[in-house]
Amino acid sequence: MAKDFILKEFLPGERPENLTDSTELITDGILDSLATLKLVAYLEKSCGIEIAPDELVPENLNSIAQIANFVQSKQAST
Repeated sequence: MAKDFILKEFLPGERPENLTDSTELITDGILDSLATLKLVAYLEKSCGIEIAPDELVPENLNSIAQIANFVQSKQAST
């Protein structure tokens, strides 16, 4: 889900297989601060979670795998 959104919004025309679960989105410059906020808004709406400002860190959002783990942990705590 997040992978499709990232490909469509931030990597148009990129081959899906080039975006792996471990691709570093923030560290590699795919997501800047505005793109990160757009991703967060998408995650909150599509996954039914709220993300606090102190959770906007690379440890939670730097890769597809980290995003998936973060969203699962947020959903489990609600």
